[in-house]
Amino acid sequence: MKKYIIAAALIIGTGTAITTTVQSCTTLATSDMGLSIIKRILLNGIDKGMGIYGNKEAFLQNNMVDKALPKELRDINSVLEKIAPSLVAKERDYIAQAAAYTVNTSRPILQGAVNSLNAQDVTRIIQGTTATQILKEKTSQQLIAAIAPKVDEKLNEYGIVKTINTALSGSNFLGNLLGGNKNTVNAGGLSQLASEQLVNGLFNIIEDYEHQNSKSLLGPFGK
Repeated sequence: MKKYIIAAALIIGTGTAITTTVQSCTTLATSDMGLSIIKRILLNGIDKGMGIYGNKEAFLQNNMVDKALPKELRDINSVLEKIAPSLVAKERDYIAQAAAYTVNTSRPILQGAVNSLNAQDVTRIIQGTTATQILKEKTSQQLIAAIAPKVDEKLNEYGIVKTINTALSGSNFLGNLLGGNKNTVNAGGLSQLASEQLVNGLFNIIEDYEHQNSKSLLGPFGK
């Protein structure tokens, strides 16, 4: 197995300097130190995501959140852009406010999952799976289920679902999109789509942070 000599200290989030001797890549990577570094990367990525979600302007300007928009909601917005473009802006604004409302729910779930990572998870990371993907596998459905009621509460508070249905009334668009003879957006359905966007957008941000920082921190492990 290929070996690496780490000549420089690795600086973890606390600023503590850690040096190592010659060890096998896998042994070192799955050691407490390797696991600690991976956890620190994820926790810092989570902090970055929470910071963006807690700031409405940062949320609205983040393209990784836009990329997470579910196809169904993107299709609804495409139609609204043609008949009521201001409504799309309102919808995005309300979802941004809902994002801030979910921060305190999402953070402990994600942090708990990071702290539960083990040597087997690190081995998968060394083999090519991103740490964010493992975190997503562990928490995605739990996060959506946890924040959906809060997103639903916030969107209903602003009456955005009723407003969208009013704007789209008389159109067969929703029937084509949602199937059957449905001609209204279900409040829970819109909240579910928004919740999926929030969760997937958050993972996009965390993964971007991982990509930007993993080389400098995990390079000596052969990652």
